[in-house]
Amino acid sequence: MESGLLDDLDRRLAHALQLDGRASFSTIASVLGVSDQTIARRYRKLRSAGVLRVVGVPEAAPLGQVHWLVRLRCVPDAAAAIAAGLARRDDTQWVSLMSGGTEIVCFVRSPLREQTDGLLLGQLPRTPRVVSMTAYRLLRRFAGGPAGWPGRAGALSVSEVSSLRRTPSGGPYRPEPEDTALLAALAHDARADISTLAAACGRSQSTVRRRLEVLRSSGALYFDVEVDAALLGYPLTATLWLTVAPSALESAGRALAGHPQVAFAAATTGPANLVANVGCRDDAALYEYLAVDLGGLPGVQGVETAPMIRTLKRFGALEPV
Repeated sequence: MESGLLDDLDRRLAHALQLDGRASFSTIASVLGVSDQTIARRYRKLRSAGVLRVVGVPEAAPLGQVHWLVRLRCVPDAAAAIAAGLARRDDTQWVSLMSGGTEIVCFVRSPLREQTDGLLLGQLPRTPRVVSMTAYRLLRRFAGGPAGWPGRAGALSVSEVSSLRRTPSGGPYRPEPEDTALLAALAHDARADISTLAAACGRSQSTVRRRLEVLRSSGALYFDVEVDAALLGYPLTATLWLTVAPSALESAGRALAGHPQVAFAAATTGPANLVANVGCRDDAALYEYLAVDLGGLPGVQGVETAPMIRTLKRFGALEPV
């Protein structure tokens, strides 16, 4: 990483872990055509340096939850502290400070019937430092989630992907008391061994192994690889708030899912009905994406571009300081 970018093997390892976050080093090494020791050494080096982390991410619908995208505007000098507080919450994901330093965007997982002290019922707006809040309920995800971002998950061949990809069986998810603690432990480190997970849950290893399989096979849990987009050659990241004609919403969302710049895209409620996170190499690349790729999509009536300046939390839990 002398150049400040991940090399080819690191990228291939990250892609492999996106496909199966708990695949053994020997399995990954066999697919990538290198030794077990090489893969183990690379992973441990990246993990210990804080460059890469595999985390477990709960899927909202199987768990009886919904996802909201919350946009907060704050008074000057307050956004950083508020964002840090949001990042510490268990129900938040992907907390970012946006350009200008007065806006925060974050994902929130919420029960279908929200509790009276929930974030979205106005707890934060009572703080005078929050000027406004807009909440967008996610209706359909077109890009992101288990599939990952093509900008990160495009290093392996079709045959290599086929060897590693695991498809949920689609069986029903029925919650058990230990699942909450298990999901919390996986949000810190999805590659933790079964004994570590069992200790975190206070259950036997056989129980934890069984519940992990249920979560995975039902689609209630997937794995994500946290790595800074700048290390992949995309130092400029931005959130796009798009207004799309309702008749073109499905086609526009599917088109975005095919754009390599798009890490996440979803249809939402609210004043903008399609939102996307994109990664680009520089200003010229972002301009070309907006003018050419987005500009050529039928039904797109408007777009607001908000560059991110710092991401405090991705989809995993905050690591202890």
